[in-house]
Amino acid sequence: MSGVRRVVSLVPSLTEAVAESAPGLLVGVTDWCTHPADLGDAVRIGGTKNPDVGAIAELRPDLVIANEEENRAPDLAALRAAGVEVLVTEIRDLPQAVAELERVLVGALGLARPGWLADAEAAWARVAPARALTAFVPVWRRPWMVLGRDTFAGDLLARLGVRNAYAVHPERYPRVPAQELAASGCDLVVLPDEPYRFTAEDGPEAFPGLPAALVSGRHLTWYGPSLAQAPEVLGRALREPLPSPRA
Repeated sequence: MSGVRRVVSLVPSLTEAVAESAPGLLVGVTDWCTHPADLGDAVRIGGTKNPDVGAIAELRPDLVIANEEENRAPDLAALRAAGVEVLVTEIRDLPQAVAELERVLVGALGLARPGWLADAEAAWARVAPARALTAFVPVWRRPWMVLGRDTFAGDLLARLGVRNAYAVHPERYPRVPAQELAASGCDLVVLPDEPYRFTAEDGPEAFPGLPAALVSGRHLTWYGPSLAQAPEVLGRALREPLPSPRA
């Protein structure tokens, strides 16, 4: 084991990864950290975009783990200025997720490589994509925003046979009007339940004539233990989309 005994996580995915691998290391987590359900005595230190830097420093962590997309650079700079060590991950696809998880858990925390990480690699290695479909993937509405280029979720979908129609867009999360999305000629709209909580009653009606796959946002966007179940969970949802809403 390394000398790290007190960890603050600013990323729900990494919180779950650490909690499943070494219960007791976490002393601080964000308000959005929901898995596992029991995080013991870990203190809530605010959101991913607005963490309480002072509260984190008071916890005297040996390490804060963060992500370049989910957390803001000024907050991470403030933590470093307060004398806190910060490890920042960058995750844009599945191989990078595996490498970064190993860097955090094995390299930084000194843990044995967790079994769930091997299970996740094996689960994705078994994936045999079905007939390729083209889809767009909203992550927000009011305004509508979709997955663009270089996203972890887009990579997972591609491995399951779903091509992101906006994968070559210059922005990673472009704003696209609903009318343009509806006229995009896609086979499917993929609607995750986070960060925006799309449901059967909130989302599909905006795209009449297009089947809608309601998917678990945790299995689509989280890089942690959920990766082991993600191919099955996402694959089932993609195979069983809701019927096309009537115009």
